[in-house]
Amino acid sequence: MCEFFVKADPILYEQRSRTVRIHGVVTTIRLENMVWDVLARMASEEGCSTNALIGQFHDEILAHRGEVPNFASFLRVTVMRFLTRRVMQLEAATPALASAKAGGVATGASIHPLPRIAGGTGL
Repeated sequence: MCEFFVKADPILYEQRSRTVRIHGVVTTIRLENMVWDVLARMASEEGCSTNALIGQFHDEILAHRGEVPNFASFLRVTVMRFLTRRVMQLEAATPALASAKAGGVATGASIHPLPRIAGGTGL
């Protein structure tokens, strides 16, 4: 299994910093290229820019928790939850995967529900 991960293109896990404006405040966020790519896809599906989606996530976590102690980690976990949700949707839509799952194939740790994005699809 490690061979699959070791052969990943290093560009995917190379970090890149981007400047994002949240409520007029300019901040820099450093994430892996793959995380930026998935955030861009999520934003596209929501019909907004990546920066707008990030701003929305910031507002929602701030409203929910009252603080944003490690926003970059929050974004990484959000991307992983998005991808996990997609896998679960594919499993549910594919009878062969659903029957394998019912046959006792391990599915990993429990998945917590994802936060809804106001006016969006509930990523």
